[in-house]
This record gives sequence, structure tokens and C-alpha cells, in this order.
Amino acid sequence: MSEKRTEISEIGEFGLIDHIHKQIKIKNSCTLKGIGDDAAVISAGDHVKVITTDLLLEGVHFDLSYAPLTHVGFKAVAVNISDVAAMNAIPKQITVSMALSNRFSVEAVDAIYAGINAAAEHYGVDVVGGDTTASRSGLILSVTAIGEAKKEEVVYRSGAKEHDIVCVTGDLGGALVGLQVLEREKQVFLSNPDMKPELEKYQIVTARQLRPEARMDIIHELREFGVIPTSMMDISDGLASELFHICKASNVGVTIYEDKLPIDKQTFDTAVEFGLDPITCVLNGGEDYELLFTIDQKDFKKLEKHPDIHFIGHITKAEDGKLLVTKSGTVAQLKAQGWKHF
Repeated sequence: MSEKRTEISEIGEFGLIDHIHKQIKIKNSCTLKGIGDDAAVISAGDHVKVITTDLLLEGVHFDLSYAPLTHVGFKAVAVNISDVAAMNAIPKQITVSMALSNRFSVEAVDAIYAGINAAAEHYGVDVVGGDTTASRSGLILSVTAIGEAKKEEVVYRSGAKEHDIVCVTGDLGGALVGLQVLEREKQVFLSNPDMKPELEKYQIVTARQLRPEARMDIIHELREFGVIPTSMMDISDGLASELFHICKASNVGVTIYEDKLPIDKQTFDTAVEFGLDPITCVLNGGEDYELLFTIDQKDFKKLEKHPDIHFIGHITKAEDGKLLVTKSGTVAQLKAQGWKHF
């Protein structure tokens, strides 16, 4: 009798992570947090190191028909710095591993590293190593970021508690809408190479997709305000999906309000143009790399007037569920339909 075969698509990305997690046992007391958060946390004397890694594959995470190599290099670093930010830590070093097919030249590598070095300069990190190898399937980039923080400053997904206020930075949905624009213009170009791409009026949303920004500025400001969030994540797979992670890790529920969700006018208008519901883009669009965090009510006054922090809801008991209150006052179940890797 043959062994049962389980397709990865049956359990999805997060199911696969849970499946792997169950098979791993932590042996060293200095490993404070392993799999299950935005980064691992390692004790290092009077402080901790946070370590995170991300893999970007051509044809899966980026398309070189419209993503410049320099932007790809910058983005590979930024998405990792975003995970360090999500732990309320300060990034210090990165390593960069790269697999290249023979269609890439030395000049192409220079272009990728121009982006990597620009990001390293921007975020104040050192490039301290990595690996290069051959690839049969285009460009693969893997960046590992190492950050540090005081032990009491590290923020996990698991600290949210009832009555905490749910906050997000910036605006959401832009990266998903930007991807729709880029994909449309690619199809136009493929059908008629003489057509010039119409990207001028979509600059905000296409930039959100091609060159995302890790919100380290917010982490520094939270320190200045004396605020340590009770839980935090970055928004890489969509707001609803990340809220589900915080609720699961913290064993809580959440209620958010549609009229509090931040969306840029260009994102809204472009979503409508493409026949997409703007609120669905905000809730389920990935790759915005904004920060989602919860704060104790006593810290609200410290952040109340911040122009780029939005208060979208509150944490409830786990049995109260995960709810969205619409603009009309209707209460709906929050659905997580974030980007599916498998």
C-alpha cells in the first residue's frame, strides 16, 4: 500500500510552517524565540539579536519585464528590514545570497548590488557576507537580516490583550493595485511592443510594488514617544491575514472598522478602475510592508496626533471572534484571503 501524498496546496504556506515547526525542538537556552514570529530572537548578553531571512524568486516575487534590477536589490533588503522593524529592533547587518542563470552579466549583478547597497545605506546596515551560485531558473535572491534590541523592547505577535488599540502605519492596498497596473501594461506591451507604457498617473501604487519601504522611521519614533507596542507584525500577506496571526498568537479576538482603514486616493481610484473593491484591496492586498501593532490604551495620547499612525479597531476576547464593522454599521466576519504561495 502506497503512502498517502499530501499536496502542499492542501495545507497552504502557514500550514506548512506549522507542520515544520512541530518537528523542530529548541535545544539552546539562548534561543528565546524560534519559528512563529517575524524573526527569531537570540539572547546575546544584556541584549538580544533578531534574525530573519526572506527568499525572492524571479517569476514568483518579481517580474524582470517591469521590475528594474536595482529595485529588486533594494526590495530584497527592505522586506527583511521590515521583519526586523516588526520585532521593534534596530537592523545592523545583512547577508546576501544570490543564484544567477547565465543570461545575467557582471553589469546586471552591479545593478542588483546598486539597489542592495542603496538599501544598506538607507537603513544603516552592513553587508557582511552571503553566497553566490548558478541557477537554472533565473534570478534568486535570499537576504538574512540581523538586528538588535534590549530584551524588554522586543515585541512579539503574542502580546495583544483585550481592550488594546489596533494601529496601522501609512496606507494599505497600494502594492496589490500597483501590481495590477504593471501586469496590465506588460500585457499591452506583449501584444504591441510599440505601445508606450502608461505609468505616469500610477506612480504611487507602482512604487509601492516595485520599491517598498520598511517603516524603521516609525520604530525610531515609538522609542522617542516611549511606546512599546504590545504586539506587532509587518503587513506582507495582507492586513486581515496578519490580524489573524496576532489573534492566534495572543489568543484574542479583534474588531476593526471599515471607515478607519487607511487608503490613498490613487489606490482607491485605481482599484475602482480595475473593477476591484478598494476595501478588499486594503484587507487582503499583500506587500505593503506597513506595520500593524497593538498598544495599551494608556499610550493612546502619546500617538494620538501622529499623522501616519491610524487607529483602526480594538482587541476583544477570543470568543468574540474577528469582526469588521462596515461603514453602514453592519458587523461582518473578517476573512483572511492573503496571498497564497502554494
